[in-house]
Amino acid sequence: METGNDSTKTAVFAGGCFWCTEAVFEQLKGVSDVESGYIGGAAETADYKSVCSGLTGHAEAIKITYDPAEITFDQLLDVFFDAHDPTQLNRQGHDIGTQYRSAIFYDGEDELRIAQTKIESLNASGKYSRPIATTLEKLSVFYPAEAYHQGYAMLNPDQPYIQYQTFPKVCKVRERHANLVRPE
Repeated sequence: METGNDSTKTAVFAGGCFWCTEAVFEQLKGVSDVESGYIGGAAETADYKSVCSGLTGHAEAIKITYDPAEITFDQLLDVFFDAHDPTQLNRQGHDIGTQYRSAIFYDGEDELRIAQTKIESLNASGKYSRPIATTLEKLSVFYPAEAYHQGYAMLNPDQPYIQYQTFPKVCKVRERHANLVRPE
């Protein structure tokens, strides 16, 4: 999705709890902003309490603003697939429900083609013992999550969920995609 600035684009992904996916993508070169939010349901149910019910159609998702001259959509997908288990249907670990589904919200035929090719390639490679369950969904309205969810991992590093769920994913991406991680 194009943004107001000609040099940036946005991508929207869902890969389980948005605290985890936000922290993973915030560390990447070329990424200027990562916002947690909801996508897939109606405006009146785009709040944490409603989405937690699993009945809204929303997924916990992130909107990534990035510079395609520094990081490509294809590279973002590489990180996305390494940051969670894309073979789990409607769950990530102990987080269960459609709100935790693995999804790529594509904007246009190019993003759809790139995502389809990536999934086909990963399935053919045997990297995963099960087929990828990630859905490809046409981009719809992204609703920002409540303020206390934004930057949650960075603001709450001692919270047990962050320690045991988020940080291992951040470290895994740092190891596998060191060339894409911003120097500290």
